[in-house]
Amino acid sequence: MPLDCILLVVAAWLLIGIFGVLVLHRLRLVARLMFPAGGLAGLLLAAAAAWSLTFPPASVILPIGLPTLPFHFRLDSLAAFFLLILGAVSAGVSFFAAGYFRSGEGTPPGLLCLEYHVFLASMALVLLADDAYGFMVMWETMALSSFFLVIANHRLGEIRRAGYLYLLMAHVGAMAILLCFGVLQANTGDYTFANLRAQHLSPFAASLAFLLATAGFGAKGGLLPLHVWLPEAHPAAPSPASALMSGIMLKTAVYGLLRVTFDFLHTPLWWWGLLLLALGLASALAGVVFAAVQVDMKRLLAYSSIENLGLVFAGTGLAVLFAAYDMRPMAALALTAVLYHVASHACFKSLLFVATGAVLHATRERSLGKLGGLIRYMPWVAWITLLGALTSAGLPPLGGFVSEWLLLQSFLFTPGLPNAFLNMLVPVVAALIALVTALAGYTMVKFFGVIFLGQPREEKLSQAHDAGYWERIGMLWLAAGCLVLGLFPVQVLALLDAVTRPLVGASLATQAGPWLLAPIDPARASYGPVLFLLGVSGCVATTFLLVRWRYHGRLQRVPPWNCGYPWRNARMQDTAEGFGQPIRQIFEPFFRMERDLPDAFDATPHYRVSVSDPLWHWLYLPIARTVERLARLAGQLQQGRIAIYLLYSFLTLIAVLLVVRQ
Repeated sequence: MPLDCILLVVAAWLLIGIFGVLVLHRLRLVARLMFPAGGLAGLLLAAAAAWSLTFPPASVILPIGLPTLPFHFRLDSLAAFFLLILGAVSAGVSFFAAGYFRSGEGTPPGLLCLEYHVFLASMALVLLADDAYGFMVMWETMALSSFFLVIANHRLGEIRRAGYLYLLMAHVGAMAILLCFGVLQANTGDYTFANLRAQHLSPFAASLAFLLATAGFGAKGGLLPLHVWLPEAHPAAPSPASALMSGIMLKTAVYGLLRVTFDFLHTPLWWWGLLLLALGLASALAGVVFAAVQVDMKRLLAYSSIENLGLVFAGTGLAVLFAAYDMRPMAALALTAVLYHVASHACFKSLLFVATGAVLHATRERSLGKLGGLIRYMPWVAWITLLGALTSAGLPPLGGFVSEWLLLQSFLFTPGLPNAFLNMLVPVVAALIALVTALAGYTMVKFFGVIFLGQPREEKLSQAHDAGYWERIGMLWLAAGCLVLGLFPVQVLALLDAVTRPLVGASLATQAGPWLLAPIDPARASYGPVLFLLGVSGCVATTFLLVRWRYHGRLQRVPPWNCGYPWRNARMQDTAEGFGQPIRQIFEPFFRMERDLPDAFDATPHYRVSVSDPLWHWLYLPIARTVERLARLAGQLQQGRIAIYLLYSFLTLIAVLLVVRQ
């Protein structure tokens, strides 16, 4: 059965991690044997999860918890879909990791192997958990194992600080999730998910559970204003870990919110969807604007993940709105767009993160201002990265276009909602999503162009080397996912119907044929990715043949025109800061900027601009200062004298007796 196969894969990951500890410092054995074995296990997991979509839900109870609290596991279509993504993406990342990790980079390779595979196993068990106890144990295991991956290079203080911030925010979110489960069980004392499904809460209790779930899972998913850990932790982690965190771990937050909202809470309210729409759009816009002005390639991708998860939460909010007004087919369309973007983002963002890892190993640089021209020295990485960047930009015929096109369809073809304010709001939201998509394309042009095009900005870049064979295998696998999701959307939607039907009571049935995607009606909107690809390829081939025929094969290579100025160097090409300058000027209220301007008579002029998140200074720093003051006040109570401590105990006892007497 599929559930047994999936549990065997989880056990295999744990055994691989344990074996890695036994060969702690043998890098070659760990890299060439352990990580590829983990990748093969991921492929088996993906196959078992896809197989399970044709089966009814299956459950199992394993006596591996406390004596009276065994672990309950259940495999249904929602869990199977996310497990499919986990298995497919982790396979590519694991193959890449086999050629990525080096010795002398902080954590010993065997221990890194343990942390990596425990991280994979815990994510799988989060998706399978069927009781609050097992879910929280696996959720915390996932947080702790990813924390150790973040601080893999723990010798650097900046990385340790990023890891501690991530762990703090993870536990804040976990507390909210735990309280959510407490509300959902409705004083029954039974925390199994079957009991949570059976409860019918009052509107107040259901709203409280939803708000707690939004806060808890939003903290893990990078939802504004709980996003501050993400731009710090993702750049600090090794690139394979960053790929797993952005490509898969963030999706566990989406899974948790969908599980609570559509599976446990049976009657969603319309304002829940409006809240998710607002938070999702704010996150998407803030994420893409901050990504456009970054000068560190991994921070740019981290902010891009905030943007994409913001779109996912906005689509989830629209699905909740439709479900609240019993518009089941439209809820199925919005939910399908959400799930499609989840899969697409998992592929292209993991691909972009591992590509930055290849660049980082080849150049020892993360700053965009010190890169450039790498397509000459790293053609494999450059062309595969271009595919990921085009997918992230939402261009056809790739997976990013399909998911964003479906999301726009769910907004643009919305029938009249029984609320005048919402009818006015939905087109505005669609326009904002179009703006976010355009800015995402702008950001990807900057990302790819500054790194790979132009001239090298540093002399040492001429020594850069292309990715190794294991790294190429992993990148090609992830690139294939971007292509499959783009070229075969109708077949993918057939799988997603098994997920949306149990959640919203409807599915997205396309009637236009196996090669034409028409989510509502072929007369209103349709898209044929294969036909589009054939058309573009035909135009390119025709143009090439006409040029060859017109000039009879005579080609002449000359330098590009440079306004009559013959002395060109790398300093004359656009920089990452210059590329982001228009965005900084247009969206200046979003940023907190500090500038160092040179004097007019300075012999060595130096210009610097730094952009930071104002929420960190307006919200988190005041909270940190308040907590520090309270800690100092509490510290003053510790006098080190036993008489003072006995006095505290005596006063506390008197206060308790007075309360009991009243």
